[in-house]
Amino acid sequence: MKYIKNSKYGMEMVQVAILVAIAIGLGMLFRERIGDFITATFDRLMTSEF
Repeated sequence: MKYIKNSKYGMEMVQVAILVAIAIGLGMLFRERIGDFITATFDRLMTSEF
């Protein structure tokens, strides 16, 4: 039973590692667009009057 428990934990760690790798890859792929979006959003927030 102990082996099965460790196996599930290992699979969860692999899944997390894959999701992190995908997130980093997408971030690198769309880095410029994300930066432009953030800059534009903060510019609009700074120029708006609440």
